[in-house]
Amino acid sequence: MTTDLATDSATDLATDLATGPAAHLGPSAALDVTVLEASSERGRAADEPRASRPGLSPSRANDFLRCPLLFRFRVVDRLPEPQSAAAARGTLVHAVLEHLFELPAAERTVEAAHGLVPVQWALMVERAPELVELLTDEEDPDVPEQWFAQARALLSTYFTLEDPTRLEPRARELSVSTELEDGPHLRGVVDRVDVAPNGWVRVVDYKTGRSPRPGFESSALFQMRFYAYVIWRTRGVLPKRLQLEYLGDGVVLAHEPTEAEMATVESRVRSIWSGIQDTARSGDWRPKPSKLCDWCSFRDLCPSFGGTPPEVPAGAVERATGVVPA
Repeated sequence: MTTDLATDSATDLATDLATGPAAHLGPSAALDVTVLEASSERGRAADEPRASRPGLSPSRANDFLRCPLLFRFRVVDRLPEPQSAAAARGTLVHAVLEHLFELPAAERTVEAAHGLVPVQWALMVERAPELVELLTDEEDPDVPEQWFAQARALLSTYFTLEDPTRLEPRARELSVSTELEDGPHLRGVVDRVDVAPNGWVRVVDYKTGRSPRPGFESSALFQMRFYAYVIWRTRGVLPKRLQLEYLGDGVVLAHEPTEAEMATVESRVRSIWSGIQDTARSGDWRPKPSKLCDWCSFRDLCPSFGGTPPEVPAGAVERATGVVPA
């Protein structure tokens, strides 16, 4: 099912984006990923040293809005967080979908995707052996197989949303960044960028959870608008479509951004950053209790649940936010 939030729907977009590889694009139409990856170098002389500036990603921006103390623990204190089985499964599914497009188009089948599961899992475990413990349950020996079955089910759902044999992504797992004047270094990682022969750009993000309830789409699309803004600033190309693919329930959330929206995104990001810096100056990283607290890794350190936050490391606030606490 596709939920189209665009006010000016382009019905031929999916067809145009699936007609051929990016190699068919002319020089003026192609999205130059090297420009995106090196965007923070723009306007800097070759012999000028790079200045270290505080950064902000859409995930961390959402952390601050959700709970300032959570933002502090993750960004200022940089406290380690235990990996969860659900998060590891999401990482695995993303890795499979990334590498699926390395296969010849005709071989990008659901069976091939399932076959990549043990390969990508082995690579994940090689990098982080502790992941094996997530699937260890002495009381239920079937946990590993159930976990892998759920990963395969998510991948099967992906094939109901689009046909990868008809797509040749311009980029996968693309790092995007730009410097916001008098603001933070904006950065993020885009799951996939497609470019049509006519130059239209589609930004795609995979979600292994379920789609938001009606009326809550705007929050979900903030991340995509953030990416669109960075691409627009660094390349001068406004993506034609932003697409969130929810593998948990087989829903595609699509939106066509406008330049007017990009101005709103910048204002929104500046407002969030101003809030972060004001909080950093005051030191008032107060918690904001909600239902999401049940899944928070730092619950035991939260005053709302009887915990005591650790002392802020020396210099950590300035490094993370660019301001010195009062």
